[in-house]
Amino acid sequence: MLLFPCLKLFPRSKQVQFNVVEFIRCCKTYAESANTCRMVQVLNVAEKNDAAKNIAELLSRGRMNRREGRSKFNKIYEFEHNLFNQTVKMVVTSVSGHLLSSDFVGNYKKWQGVNPVALFEAPIHKFCSEDYQNIKRTLEDETKKSKYLIIWTDCDREGENIGYEIIQVCQAIKPNIGVYRAKFSEITYQSVSRALQNLGRPNKNVSDAVDVRIELDLRIGAAFTRFQTLRLQKVFPNNLGQSMISYGSCQFPTLGFIVERYKAIEDFIDEKFWKLKVVWELNEEERVEFLWKRHHLFNQTVVQILLEKCRENPEADIVKVQTKNKSKWRPLPLDTVELEKLASRKLRINAKETMKIAEKLYTQGYISYPRTETNIFPKELDLVPLVQCQTADPSWGGFAQRVLDEGLNPRHGKKSDQAHPPIHPTKYAGNLTNENERKLYEFIVRHFLACVSKDAQGYETVAEIQIQEEGFVASGLQIVARNYLEVYPYERWSDRSLPLLNQGERFTPTSITMEEGATSPPQLLSEADLISLMEKHGIGTDATHADHIETIKARQYAGVQADGRFLPCSLGMGLVQGYDAMGIALSKPNLRAELEADLKRVCDGERSPNEVLREQIDRYREVFVQAVAQVMKIDEALSVFFDEERQEAPAPYPDAGPDGNTNYCKCPSCNLDITLRRKKDNNGFFLSCMGYPQCKNAIWLPAAVQQVEIDDQTCRVCPSHPPLLRFKFSPSAYAPFYLDNHHGCIGGCDPNFMELLGIRPLSSQPRNQNNPQSNNTRTANESRNSSGYVSGSQSFASSANSTRSSGVGVVTTSFPPPRPQAQPRPATSTNTRTVSGSSNRNTRPPVPPVAPAANQSHASSQLYFRQPVPLPQRSENNSDTVIVCNCSQDALLLTVRKEGPNTGRQFYKCAKQQGGCDFFLWADTPAPVPSSSGAGEATYRPPAARNQQTNDGNSETCCNCDGGREPATIRTTQKPGPNCGRQFYCCGKPREVQCNFFKWVDDSGASGDGFDQGPQEAFGRGGAGSSRGTNSSRGRGRGRGRGSSNVTSTTGERRARKCGNCDQEGHTRNHCPDIE
Repeated sequence: MLLFPCLKLFPRSKQVQFNVVEFIRCCKTYAESANTCRMVQVLNVAEKNDAAKNIAELLSRGRMNRREGRSKFNKIYEFEHNLFNQTVKMVVTSVSGHLLSSDFVGNYKKWQGVNPVALFEAPIHKFCSEDYQNIKRTLEDETKKSKYLIIWTDCDREGENIGYEIIQVCQAIKPNIGVYRAKFSEITYQSVSRALQNLGRPNKNVSDAVDVRIELDLRIGAAFTRFQTLRLQKVFPNNLGQSMISYGSCQFPTLGFIVERYKAIEDFIDEKFWKLKVVWELNEEERVEFLWKRHHLFNQTVVQILLEKCRENPEADIVKVQTKNKSKWRPLPLDTVELEKLASRKLRINAKETMKIAEKLYTQGYISYPRTETNIFPKELDLVPLVQCQTADPSWGGFAQRVLDEGLNPRHGKKSDQAHPPIHPTKYAGNLTNENERKLYEFIVRHFLACVSKDAQGYETVAEIQIQEEGFVASGLQIVARNYLEVYPYERWSDRSLPLLNQGERFTPTSITMEEGATSPPQLLSEADLISLMEKHGIGTDATHADHIETIKARQYAGVQADGRFLPCSLGMGLVQGYDAMGIALSKPNLRAELEADLKRVCDGERSPNEVLREQIDRYREVFVQAVAQVMKIDEALSVFFDEERQEAPAPYPDAGPDGNTNYCKCPSCNLDITLRRKKDNNGFFLSCMGYPQCKNAIWLPAAVQQVEIDDQTCRVCPSHPPLLRFKFSPSAYAPFYLDNHHGCIGGCDPNFMELLGIRPLSSQPRNQNNPQSNNTRTANESRNSSGYVSGSQSFASSANSTRSSGVGVVTTSFPPPRPQAQPRPATSTNTRTVSGSSNRNTRPPVPPVAPAANQSHASSQLYFRQPVPLPQRSENNSDTVIVCNCSQDALLLTVRKEGPNTGRQFYKCAKQQGGCDFFLWADTPAPVPSSSGAGEATYRPPAARNQQTNDGNSETCCNCDGGREPATIRTTQKPGPNCGRQFYCCGKPREVQCNFFKWVDDSGASGDGFDQGPQEAFGRGGAGSSRGTNSSRGRGRGRGRGSSNVTSTTGERRARKCGNCDQEGHTRNHCPDIE
């Protein structure tokens, strides 16, 4: 063990041999290292890497260490500095603009899966994208070692919001970290040092305003963009099939300005005018033009008369000569809008490129922050050093020195954002190689020198003459001192000579003429004109004007001519005219201007961000609904510009379910919307959580559901009161239990209906199945699958309340639910045994649905049983299955040829061409387990409807119509069979409007009906059949075969158990001696 820890700094071979000097130096190094470990670390985060590098270089006076972070584009700079009255370790790093992004959650991000109007209320979350994860991890790593956090982002709205994103990431790691805000306007030593000495707190109001703007832009833009794109791509596939027709609440009013100017030019009608002009030529060099004081008149005859009058006596009297000082004002300090406008006009650099270059010059420290609304130099800003550093330039250095000698005289504007000074150079840059960078930097320098110098001075002379009482005026200019014009070549002020004229003198003009002219239309908008209109009407901010202009160019809504003026394209014209035809002011600046004003109030703390957000969402949603209702007007407007026939447009969200409301309920797991949607192959429906893939709660409806819609009514039984659903099933898919058109609930109040469909209520825990769709494609004989869903073909009898029946005979209670894809099978099968034997398939008949409880009043529990078709009789041949129809004849096996879902599927029908029965059976229907020992057919009657009137005495029987008050009609069964000649009640209306009421006339309702409204009821078919159920068991009283029933008799005595084979007491079928 070493006596001194500092010996570890020496190689092992030298740890014994060292002198005193080396020992002292080693101890000092070790002490400094230990002190550094105990030193407080301060994390500084800038908006860009260049800014972080320059800030660190200035604060450390060049004595900083650089190391790599997790992101190769964002370095880490370290140095020691005196802060908070102590020496601290400064760690400076950066982000790359916004660290977090906003987007919709789950399925709301899918264009085809959501009704666009839902995006106005859809949940939004902030997240860090994969591209910025390394930056985020760097912040998290450094936060763990830091006690304080200083935000060095740009001092504007966006910079403040980026700062709060950084704070959010850092406080997630260390909630108690101290947070400060550095406010600066230029990256110079004086500015950053002053910012570090006057640290403040971040402004939450400003950040909240940006959050409101981001959310509104996302919701509004996504809703309108998806709506326009999905529709117009289908309506005009040749022109717009591959285009994204975007909408933005700033870009659309910007497009509106361009279209409005273009239409003004198109609608302009020129008008001719006439004017008089007087010319006096003193000699070959001196010539004076006098302009008519009336300017011009639109009546040629009147001007002609005045001309003749002047020519009658052409003597001109000089009635007034006035000489006065004239000044041309130097420019105002430069703000962002003026920089964009002047760069576009004078330098021919568009606004987007201008701001890109300005940002680069700023981060390099050559100019101040380029995004400012201020045109007043603050009193505390020392301008002398800024002018002094420009004296070295050979082009404008001499003028800069003269300004210093004569004294600075900056011109002041009237605007100030209280955040940044006007744009100005911060240091001399004589080594710029990029042409546009050099031109823009030179412009900023010359503009700055011009605005701190003096106005140009001159003398102006104005002479007025009269000829026959008609007045004419001429003016001249003599420049005395050019001043700022010497350094500012972007403006002109030229001499206009005027000969010496004395008041009271007379002269004869050389000519008096009449000239013809015409009014001219306004010019198309230039980029500078467009930016001026955007600023005037509050569209966007000085930082976003260029982006909005570039967007409408990129979307081909407008183009730029060779002279730099904007011309609307066909798509832009059609969209604007379509919305204008609706009476919706989307192309006008009003809506966005109101939003910008509200955001300003949020920044000032005058309004709540949530209040502004709610108002704006409601306002734009109302506009969106109006636009959807009148969408044909957009089609009509665009058809004028496109040489293409309009196509019929399908629903803009084809897999979002039927048109109308698609929101079913809130997900019990994540509280997002459960929506009704179509499958991708457009063949079926499902309900799924919009939080997918994070939440996989879903209900997959079977293929037999041809159509389903969400009803306005809600279930009054389920605790969550979900809406009822209107189902349309495949023909006879769930007969005899449910009609093809069914109105029901899948919230869990009707378990038998849900079990028949093969679904279960939504889980309160998220489902994470890899393939939830597989639950809808299982075969008919599969039971519950691993996911917990019930197979679409599973029988009702799969629960503990299932009913078992035994015996030999024909049983007709089992009607298997349909399968999505029914495959034909041969008429004979070695896997099918006779009725008296067993089957390797699950052939247990389903238990019919329970009747509704007394307090269950909605339509989901209404049941309707049709007269069942008997299942075929099976022969005693163990190797064959013979299908026998109702005529006791072998049935005919046929194959479906008609195109449709059953194409290729085999079925049995009566073989008789005439006079046969209406027997029908699919060949792949599972063979039933016999439920009675009777050899004949067992049938049952449909139960009466809940509202059926079955009064005694003289009361008449009524059907279901008119609330159960419509008298029923008595008819007689004509069809050959066991019920031929039997009378029954039915609805008296025509067949196409009949209700589903049915009742046998001789049915007493109390004698052996076998239908009970108790829950979990099990049914047995055949009077002597054996039936067992958990809660209640009843035998239907019309069986024709013999058998035994293990039920209680009407006298209350329990019957002795009998064998199902020989009908003898004392043993069961399994131990029957008659069976070999």
